[in-house]
Formats: sequence, structure tokens, C-alpha cells
Amino acid sequence: MKIILVAYILFFLFSVYLFQSELPILYPTTSHALVSNENHEKYDKFGIREIYPTKENGRVWYVNMENPKDDEGFAVTFNPNLTKQQDGSWRVSVPVVRMNVKTLEGETNWKNVEMTGYAKIVSVIKNSSNKVIENDLTWYARGGKHNPGIPCEATAYMGGLYDNGKVGWKKELWFVGGYTDERQSNKVTNSLLDRWIGWKVVIYNINNNEVKLESYLDNTNSNYWVRVTDLVDDGGWYAKMPDSNFFNAGCSMDKDSIITNSGSTATFRSDNLIWDFKNLSIREIKPDKSSYQ
Repeated sequence: MKIILVAYILFFLFSVYLFQSELPILYPTTSHALVSNENHEKYDKFGIREIYPTKENGRVWYVNMENPKDDEGFAVTFNPNLTKQQDGSWRVSVPVVRMNVKTLEGETNWKNVEMTGYAKIVSVIKNSSNKVIENDLTWYARGGKHNPGIPCEATAYMGGLYDNGKVGWKKELWFVGGYTDERQSNKVTNSLLDRWIGWKVVIYNINNNEVKLESYLDNTNSNYWVRVTDLVDDGGWYAKMPDSNFFNAGCSMDKDSIITNSGSTATFRSDNLIWDFKNLSIREIKPDKSSYQ
């Protein structure tokens, strides 16, 4: 009888530990996360579940997994080498990477988008020349080139995922002085080193002049997507630069401007990481109104 009682107590304590520790390998969703859209169950060309349906006749882009650079609309800043791995993925081995999906002549700019990709962080590499101190993977859209010569073109909503399992959103109103503080910054999983995860960011307009931002994590590399951030930019999200610096760019916008416009470029970005990627995609979507009403 004592043995049974001890076993029961141990089982109870272990269950409490698992629940409170939020171990993501066993529990893909944390207490504040929401399961992805159950009203839409379709899959893209890579077999990845879509959160929202593609807009009718909407623009769609998929990475060329045979040779990513064999794509006129795909450009990697600083043109680093991408090396193919035995599992068919591609490795990025430089500390500053911006993989841009551009808008070619005759194509429609990116606006309401669902951006998806699978990644495995191999290691962290610090570089003193990189001003970004975070070790992050960030998908972003709603602007154009990020170049100090044309600072006002570089608007963006940036959905970030960090090597330590933290997530969050930033807004950029011009390059390089128009960044906001991060919103919905939460640690939703443990270290991402040496394991595959899926990352989605979703950006779309609602109510004419507001923007809905969502991000989803496939923490177990099993096509099980969990919503880990969910916020609306309806104003009051200010760039953190002093007024004198912010308005010096001459971009004719408020410090809390809402980026409702489309943009020519959507970007898969990394800083201070060696990482493998596969199955990147961007789709123009038609969100279900129930997702924001």
C-alpha cells in the first residue's frame, strides 16, 4: 500500500512539474498560446498547413529548394554562399542575412501576407560589425529597400523569433532611426539550437486603418502550429528615437504611424546565427473576419 501511495505522489509531482515548466517538446502550446485557425485546413505545395486561405488570384511565392538563387525575384543581401545540406535544406553561415522576395514588373506588391519557413539554428556567431545584438530570425513585410540612402522606403512590421525561445514584434518607420520598442515579448519555448522549428508571421489590415499581427510556432517540427502572438496596431506604438532624430529623416509621418500600405519587398532575416532553412513561402491571404471581430 505504501509503495502505491509513494508512486501516486511521485506521479502527481511529476505532472505538476511538466505543467509548470511549460516544456515545449512535450507541450507544444504554453498557457497563453492559442491553437491556429481550425476553420481552414489546407496545405501549401510543401505540405505545410496554411493558417489563412490564399486570396483569390493572390500572389504566391515559394523558395526554389533546388537552388534558391535561381530565382529572379529572390535576392540575398551581401550575396553570401548558401550551402546545400544532406537533408535538402540550405545553410546560411554569415552573421547578417536579408533574404528578400522582391516585386518584379507586372507583380502586385506584398500587403496582407502569411510568411512561413522552417529553420534549424546550428550555432551563434557574434560579429562586432553587426549593430543588431539579438540572435534572431525575423520575417517582415510592408516596405521596400532598407538603405540609408532612401530611409523612408524602409517601413516594416517585424515578427521575431530568438535563439533562446523568445518572440515579439517591432515596427520600423524608417531606416535606421524609426524603430519602436518590442511588443508582446514572451518566452514561449526553450533553446532553438540544433532542432527544426517552423515560424509563421501574419500581417493584414482590419477596420480600414488598423493592422493585425500574428505569429505561429511549430515547435515540434510536426506541422502543429500554435499562435504565440496576437496584437493590433491601432496607434500609440511610437518610434523610440527622440523627436529631433526621428523627424530629421523627412519621411512625413507621425512617430506612431500605422503601416497600412503594401510594400515591394518581404524579407526573411537573421542576425548572428548559422542556420539551415527550408520551405520558405509567402502568400497574399484572405483572413476570416472572425479572427479579428
